[in-house]
Amino acid sequence: MAALLWDVYCRVVDNLGDAGVCWRLAADLAARGHRVRLVIDDAAPLAFMAPGGAAGVEVMGWPGPAGPGDVVIEAFGCDPPPARVAAMAAASPPPLWINLEYLSAEAYVERSHGLPSPQQQGPGRGLTKWFFYPGFTARTGGLLREPGLLQARAAFDRAAWWQAQGIPVQPGERVVTLFCYDNPALPSLLQDLARQPTLLLLTPGPAQRQVAAAPAGVRLHRLPWLSQAEFDRLLWSADLNFVRGEDSLVRAIWAGAPFVWQAYPQHDGAHAAKLEALLLAMQALPAVAALWQAWNGLRADWPGLPPPWIAEALAWQQALAGQPDLVSQLIAFAAAHPRKP
Repeated sequence: MAALLWDVYCRVVDNLGDAGVCWRLAADLAARGHRVRLVIDDAAPLAFMAPGGAAGVEVMGWPGPAGPGDVVIEAFGCDPPPARVAAMAAASPPPLWINLEYLSAEAYVERSHGLPSPQQQGPGRGLTKWFFYPGFTARTGGLLREPGLLQARAAFDRAAWWQAQGIPVQPGERVVTLFCYDNPALPSLLQDLARQPTLLLLTPGPAQRQVAAAPAGVRLHRLPWLSQAEFDRLLWSADLNFVRGEDSLVRAIWAGAPFVWQAYPQHDGAHAAKLEALLLAMQALPAVAALWQAWNGLRADWPGLPPPWIAEALAWQQALAGQPDLVSQLIAFAAAHPRKP
């Protein structure tokens, strides 16, 4: 299809997750020949995520451009400014308006993906907002996956990358990355890791704040902030990845290595259902499921690290790689919903 102008609206709640997903989306669209205006209310995280920017992506502060592009994406129901929505309604033809939702494996995603929401009132009256759900099945919008990503992963030389990054891996050490929220299970994890010589790579933020020391057998290495490209390579280089939230979950899947996910903890316990749905979708081994549950505070005992589930991680990666990626599906969705005056 012809190149389009896409406006991506992002309000930063978790300044790594929201900004990270929106930047990857914008950069991927631009790499495929489209123009993108990323409207973000806090662009500070982009300084380390994408220090060089991306050709075809213009970063704009809130409230964004006066007139809409061809497609307007509001990420995670962030509600574009009313004046901008009114400009969308006044445009002839109006833009295609898409609400890109949070990633989940829960059953409602398949039911809700692609549904229209006619706007009956407010500044967007007369417009239709379309719900677009990322997901893990063919009946969802898929996952962010740039063209050539898995080929780059296959050609990756982790020893050369460690050397370039100054990461001092010793012969025979297991390499584990830790990117997490606050987690009371960390002492149990550290004791478990000490059963085998381990280099634990600590990302900035909660991981470095919570882990000041480690038991004998575990060496610590504190990482700087990494760009998104280097963060991907970090996950590619490890034997086991502990990740959190939406963006790093997807990147851990594409790494094809065993990983443990920490859902964003919610006071109402909604993260429990999200976690269990994901375990079901990936057909997790019972020992892996037990570890994930303990890491997310859903069981009191610490079950210990199971043997590496490398074959299972690779099988799920390959199964998901057989589905259309998120940006390809968004472009196809735009082509199937042409603008009408």
